[in-house]
Amino acid sequence: MKRQITIKDIAIKLGLSTSTVSRALKDHPDISPKTRTAVKELAALLGYRPNMIALNLRSNSTRTIGLIIPEIEHYFFSAIINGIEEVAYKNDYSVMVFQSNESYKREVNNTHAVLTNRVDGVLVSFSKETLDFSHFMKLVENEIPVVFFDRVVDGLLADQVVADDYQGAFLAVNHLIEKGCKRIAHFSAPQHLLIGKNRLAGYHDALLKHNIHVDLNLVFPTDTFDESKKLALSILKQPNRPDGFFAVNDMSAIAIIKAAHELNLRVPEDVKVVGFENSKSASLCEPELTTIDQFGFELGREACLMLLRRLKENSQPPLKPERKVIKTRLVARKST
Repeated sequence: MKRQITIKDIAIKLGLSTSTVSRALKDHPDISPKTRTAVKELAALLGYRPNMIALNLRSNSTRTIGLIIPEIEHYFFSAIINGIEEVAYKNDYSVMVFQSNESYKREVNNTHAVLTNRVDGVLVSFSKETLDFSHFMKLVENEIPVVFFDRVVDGLLADQVVADDYQGAFLAVNHLIEKGCKRIAHFSAPQHLLIGKNRLAGYHDALLKHNIHVDLNLVFPTDTFDESKKLALSILKQPNRPDGFFAVNDMSAIAIIKAAHELNLRVPEDVKVVGFENSKSASLCEPELTTIDQFGFELGREACLMLLRRLKENSQPPLKPERKVIKTRLVARKST
């Protein structure tokens, strides 16, 4: 491997001190224009590049953001990463991604890793297993700014960016009712997560608005494709089956559609389905899925901008944590 050219190499070739070369590269006024020109021309000829690691260590900054995320393959989270990286790139920051795979233990190890790698700040969406948040407190205690997104927790001095889960759920269920549904099932996220609580609340209030009895026997804690399909096959075989489904994410909604097809039920004639996410899969399944767009790219972008503001202010912990809510939107397609 070709050795990287250093300031010392330039200094030797020009018969100058390394400090003179360093100052010439920075256009220091104490260095003559002739010397500055000679140094820069030779640097360009040799392909010199500054050692960013050394520069960042001297400035006590790595220009790196740590990102702890439940899973990368999920469309929503990949859209969030795209939004984060766009902002980071424009502001000369790199993003170091850590995936918890919905594991609390792995997430704790992720927080240790961001500390070891001396990141400037951290963006976090925690795992479904996480009930103890003390590992995030260690980041705050080490004066590392933290912004939680999508999955957030109250009680920590950290900023938050979330989608309006309540509004999205209300829009979804209200749409099903307006399409004629009277018996609507909800495949929900875990209720210790605020996204689970808020989406259930939106489901609940939309039913009450239309004077429809809230039957908690129609609320099922399932949010994966395999579990949702298995459960939907069982529910749709019942004589008093639901005529509408609101699923907590698109993959669960698509699983319901596939289960209906296997039972020779027509979507949307026999059963209507709404998801939550607006993934690419929503427009590729048959029929195309009605869903709630939670604007993952925008959410990631806002979370990164919020973190960069904290880094610029250099105020940690924040005296008044900021919370930004991204409005959701119903995208009506053929499944309703």
